[in-house]
Amino acid sequence: QVQLVESGGGLVQTGGSLRLSCAASRSIFSIGVMGWYRQAPGNQRELVARIGIAGTTNYADSVKGRFTISKDNAKNTVYLQMNFLKPEDTAVYYCNAFPSVAAYWGKGTLVTVSS
Repeated sequence: QVQLVESGGGLVQTGGSLRLSCAASRSIFSIGVMGWYRQAPGNQRELVARIGIAGTTNYADSVKGRFTISKDNAKNTVYLQMNFLKPEDTAVYYCNAFPSVAAYWGKGTLVTVSS
C-alpha cells in the first residue's frame, strides 16, 4: 500500500506557471512508472504525463512543450512543472502509478487557470 499526497495547486492567470508535488509514503522506485493525471469538471480522468524508472518521460499532446514531469527518488517525490498555463488546464491533478492503481488515488490538488 502507498499514500500519495499532492500539493502545489492554486489559482493562476493564463500564461502563468505552477509546480505540483506528489509525496509518496514509500519508495517511488519500487512503485515503478509514475504518472500525473487530471480531471476537469464533467470530464473523465486523463493521463497528463508519466515518468519511467530510468527517467524516460511521455506527455499528452495537449501539454507537450509546456509541462515537465520529474522525480526525486531520494525524497520519494514526483513533480509536475506547468508553464504557459491555459484555462483548459483547469482541473484536479492527481499522481498515481502508471497504469493507475485504484487504491493509490489521493485527494488531488486543484489547479484553476483564469482567462
